[in-house]
Amino acid sequence: MAKRSTGKRMRMIGRTAGHRVKQLEVKTRTTSGWNRSRLVEVAIEQHQAASTVHSPRSSPSKHSRSPSKHHMHTVEDALDMQHDNNAPSVEPLRLLRKMTQNDYIWEWLPHKEEFMKVLLELEAPPNPRNCIKWTQTGAQLHLGHNRSACHSAPSHANGTGGPAQMNAREWEDFDDVPPNMRRPVGSKYLTVVDVTGVHFIAMHWCQCEAAESLQVQLLRAKLFPATFEKPSTAFTFAVLDDFVRDNLECGTSGMNYYSKLRRVSSGVFPHLVPDRYRELLQVAQQWRLLKLLKWNSFLGREKAPKKGDLGLFCATCLQPGINVDPVEDLDHWRYTRTLVMDGNFKAEHMHDRCPEDQVWLMDGCGYMVTDLEYRAYVKGTPHIAEKSACNNHKAINQANAQWGRLHSTGIGATACARHGCFYPHSVVNFQKGERQLNMDYSLANALSYNMAGINCVLCFYDINCSYMTNLRKRVGNSTFIDIPNSMQIMPGIGIWHVHGHKQECYARHAPLFMQGAGWVDGEIIETLWSLLNVASTSARGMSSPHRQELLDFQMSDCNFMKMICMADSLIRKLTTVKVAADMAKRAFKSLDEALSAKQHETWSYQEQVAFRDRMVDASAMDIFEVQMKKAPTVHAVELELLNNIPPSRVHRGMGSWLARGLRLEEAAITLRIDRHNVGANAPELKRLAFAQRKERLLSERSGFIADSAIYIGLQQELGVDLNPINEGENEILDGSSMSDGYLSDADDPNGSSDETLAADTTDLGGITMLPLPSNLGIDAFHSSNLGHLHDMELRLRIGQANDALNGLRLALVDKAVIFRNVVRHSKSYSMKMRAWDAIHTINGAVRKQATIYKQCRKAMVVLGASAETLTRYQQLQTTDLTITTAVINQNAHAHWASNLPWFWSIDVPTDMESITWMSEFYRTHWLRAKAVRDRWSEEEELLTAEFQWTINFFNH
Repeated sequence: MAKRSTGKRMRMIGRTAGHRVKQLEVKTRTTSGWNRSRLVEVAIEQHQAASTVHSPRSSPSKHSRSPSKHHMHTVEDALDMQHDNNAPSVEPLRLLRKMTQNDYIWEWLPHKEEFMKVLLELEAPPNPRNCIKWTQTGAQLHLGHNRSACHSAPSHANGTGGPAQMNAREWEDFDDVPPNMRRPVGSKYLTVVDVTGVHFIAMHWCQCEAAESLQVQLLRAKLFPATFEKPSTAFTFAVLDDFVRDNLECGTSGMNYYSKLRRVSSGVFPHLVPDRYRELLQVAQQWRLLKLLKWNSFLGREKAPKKGDLGLFCATCLQPGINVDPVEDLDHWRYTRTLVMDGNFKAEHMHDRCPEDQVWLMDGCGYMVTDLEYRAYVKGTPHIAEKSACNNHKAINQANAQWGRLHSTGIGATACARHGCFYPHSVVNFQKGERQLNMDYSLANALSYNMAGINCVLCFYDINCSYMTNLRKRVGNSTFIDIPNSMQIMPGIGIWHVHGHKQECYARHAPLFMQGAGWVDGEIIETLWSLLNVASTSARGMSSPHRQELLDFQMSDCNFMKMICMADSLIRKLTTVKVAADMAKRAFKSLDEALSAKQHETWSYQEQVAFRDRMVDASAMDIFEVQMKKAPTVHAVELELLNNIPPSRVHRGMGSWLARGLRLEEAAITLRIDRHNVGANAPELKRLAFAQRKERLLSERSGFIADSAIYIGLQQELGVDLNPINEGENEILDGSSMSDGYLSDADDPNGSSDETLAADTTDLGGITMLPLPSNLGIDAFHSSNLGHLHDMELRLRIGQANDALNGLRLALVDKAVIFRNVVRHSKSYSMKMRAWDAIHTINGAVRKQATIYKQCRKAMVVLGASAETLTRYQQLQTTDLTITTAVINQNAHAHWASNLPWFWSIDVPTDMESITWMSEFYRTHWLRAKAVRDRWSEEEELLTAEFQWTINFFNH
């Protein structure tokens, strides 16, 4: 494509002996746009350059259309000079590093006090009341003298005066530029960025002897300069406020905001508008700092802000010496500080590209902690991975998660649980995940903020059941953080998260059972993340200082909005409390009036003991749950036997050896039931798998018998079957015992019934004959002083029976559901076939559990179980295995008087004479109703006090 014209720009880059070296940038423009540019180094003799020296006041503008002929060559001359052999050699010169935004910020820091002074002066209305507005190209601005022309300027009429020349070396001259984007000719101008767009304004500086510096003159015109030595770009205060508001409310990034300004300036040619995106980010950093200094009364003060001084805190939370008189009784429950902790994984941060070239304007003065101290703490504190005894929580699983591409995987913060205000100097970065050492640092800093004299704290955290277990130990071993030993921290879990924990965590950590909490949910910090995430996305790729300042400003604005709306919030809460507290009192009164004096005294004492002992033993709060002792499983019994110290002459591991024998017995029963599926015509692979199962079982049996010589001194040759006393009684339930009068198999498309699924009653080579006390007889053990062994097996047999009955209940329920929802609604033959296959599978599970239970009960009889135990674990009858779908449909005809078999209520106590079971439910209901009444009463008292604390805060 043909070349149309060339653009050029020259700048000096160094000197050699007798010459000046300049770099000529040559750009070739075609009909389709600009092509790649070339840089050409040009050496100019010193005597030629000497003629180019002019006085500062008469030097032509850098943007003049007619450059001097003494120092500018054509492109052809430059190219010829580059290849001229007679030209002096040019030594390699080290180019000066281009100034970054951090350099400009360093340059601004010495002028910070001067900027703050001007900002304070501008708070008063101007005199005379006039203003400047940029509306179109061609406007002129006079600085100083109340916006009038300075008569000290030698050439104020034509605009050529001024103490300094504009630094705009990156601007170029274009031949085809829209009129509104053309630079002023014949005068120095300033690139002004305003909400109305980017403008080029001719500037007339005040040049009197007592004139202020250029940056101060710009500030008094409400223009914020981007540089200081030779200002060429300035931002209006209005555009900075507008950008900050957009970033706060809409999450607008700096790039998107400046792109909008370019379109406002020129909707057709936005790419021709000068790019001031980096300058916008730099000036916005300085603007946010000045705003926070002004709002927190640090303008004009010699004392520099300390940790958290630039952050607003809750006006309603009690702060001794600010809104609460320190002489009051701070040990009263009303003076309890309530806070909540949580992590946010949306506030990610990428690695810094230049970590050594950073400027911290307000490190640790806001809500984020001091970076250097925090990094030293993380480096010097080992992370101890603690396994939670509660459910599998996400926060614990992500504690060791690795994200190599991120400098920070999120943030952790602490806020007041009642009003949702962030604590200053308590927000930390996560390096890997939500580790305990990160949250320890946040909590310790929050507990040191205006806490003089406060000794009781309620702390809500999603995983407090695990987090608080070793908090004192971790803090005590650290040299970086400290929590006073006199401070009592009561752990709590938010009402939404507590239902994802184990059942006992509800009574131990729910806010309903925490004295002094009032009526809170402990989840208010979750609502704060949605506000903070608006800006955290745009901060993902920022430098660490810029990100910290942005998040600090966002959290400060969040607390400010909470503060100005606090009165309305307290009024709404108090209105709700008046109604709810009255309802809670009436509900509790109706329950309390039905109690006897003894019950009232006993249950009240239980409540007092629980609240007194909860800090030492959290299980003391279990009285708020129904004390229903679940039937022990075989694993629970085995664990209890392992934890108990065995008596003398008892081998360690004997309980595990007996439990292993019970598992082998169950495996043998399962193998016998599955034998009917492996006939002579079965596939070869199926018969091979069955033979391998049998071989493994025989091998394990041999090992079990070999160990019996250690535990009971039994000597037996391998391969010789035992002769148990109950031989012949280990039969498998046949088809007749599995008949189901309600769920009939008459519609089975396979034409099979449970009778065809009856298992072989043979012993498969004596697999089930194991040397257990129930098989050998207890007389032999009494004679050999091993009587305790049959007691251990009896306990294990009871646990095995409980497991079998539980599995039997689950299988029968599955069978009823499949009959109701699948079998009866099958529309096709294939659907019915699949449904009946599921029924046959469940029938096999029922037979397995029923056979295991019958084996357990026979062993319990042999082991001498008490009559009470045998009454509880009855014989399993054929009718007990019958299930009806009427239990699902309560309105079914003729089933209103149907009763479930006895094993469905195996966990329910049978002491009905003293009505213990109903009394237990009534006691739990009474305690919880009392807790609801007490929390609403506390809330009413706290709200009344918070009204006064808020007034005291603003008066302070």
